[in-house]
Amino acid sequence: MPQNRTLRLGTRGSKLALAQAELVRSGLAAHGHACEIVILKTSGDRIQDRSLADSGGKGLFVKELEDALLRHDVDLAVHSMKDVPTDLPAGLTLTAFLEREDPSEAFISPKAETIADLPKGARFGTSSVRRQAQVLRARPDLEIVLLRGNVDTRLRKLNAGEMDAILLAYAGLKRLGVPDRATRVLSTSNWLPSLGQGVIGIEIRETDGEAREKLALLNHQPSELAILCERAFQATLDGSCRTPIAGLARASDGMLEFRGEVLAPDGRDAVATSVTVALGDNPCSTAERIGREHGLLLKPQAAKWLTL
Repeated sequence: MPQNRTLRLGTRGSKLALAQAELVRSGLAAHGHACEIVILKTSGDRIQDRSLADSGGKGLFVKELEDALLRHDVDLAVHSMKDVPTDLPAGLTLTAFLEREDPSEAFISPKAETIADLPKGARFGTSSVRRQAQVLRARPDLEIVLLRGNVDTRLRKLNAGEMDAILLAYAGLKRLGVPDRATRVLSTSNWLPSLGQGVIGIEIRETDGEAREKLALLNHQPSELAILCERAFQATLDGSCRTPIAGLARASDGMLEFRGEVLAPDGRDAVATSVTVALGDNPCSTAERIGREHGLLLKPQAAKWLTL
């Protein structure tokens, strides 16, 4: 494989995916490395008439990108880490993570300032089992309405009155330059996000040493440590795509803070865990160990929801 080649970056074609791909392309360019963007359509983009849980899970957003990597059609794939399954195809690896954007949830509604202010029986749009469970925990009277599509599509459906409120990742709104669309940014203290939310990850072929070396320049270690912890938590729980799992890790000043929870799909029950530890001399190993230990801690208590 020629050295100093132009790297081919595979991405979905939505505005948000392209904005995220551009962050990687421009980051590489700043270090003098050429990169071209290759747009690929994923099953998650094509299937819009049913929930992710009913159509194969979040992996639908990454499968075609990974297939293109394995065929050598592209050299790297850019993902929202919340969409990436913990089991990667043989021969592929996650090699770098950009600095995490705000992982909070954004509440958006033309009818209320907060979820608590929504009228009784209001229609809440989401396709996420996690968001559904968290919303129903707060407001069991609300009607959950299936909502699929990219950010623009979801906002358009909300504006058209198909539902009364939605939740979106605040990171996505910020990357699209429309943070003011958020009616309220929800505190992660009360609303834990999806595991990996706000982090852009870059996947390559394990054997591609040149790509690995170039992309190492973009890696943000605190975000990497957070992702290692969160993905270990997720992998240990081994929940189905119908299991509401949430969590957030933060690494700073040699310390790691992690909080995680598993909810009943109807929001009526949940189990949670939290910890703050020193990262020590091997921070990557510590981050993974903490995620794994706390997954094991919750697994017996959440067993009835993990197999749904």
